[in-house]
Amino acid sequence: MKPNIHPNYIDCKVSCACGNKFATLSTRPEIRTDICSECHPYFTGAQKFVDTAGRVDKFMKRYNRISVKS
Repeated sequence: MKPNIHPNYIDCKVSCACGNKFATLSTRPEIRTDICSECHPYFTGAQKFVDTAGRVDKFMKRYNRISVKS
């Protein structure tokens, strides 16, 4: 491998908006994220809707489905 072309990895503190914190290696000392594996619907099995201007309700009404709200 060529010398001096690879990044220097340091300990990194990662914090999520849900309050989860963990450590990893990165080129940055700190990372703040909005969603992590503890709060992501794929990993938790919980379904969340981010309803902006009633788009979910509009979709449910258009296709005659019952609105599901969390």
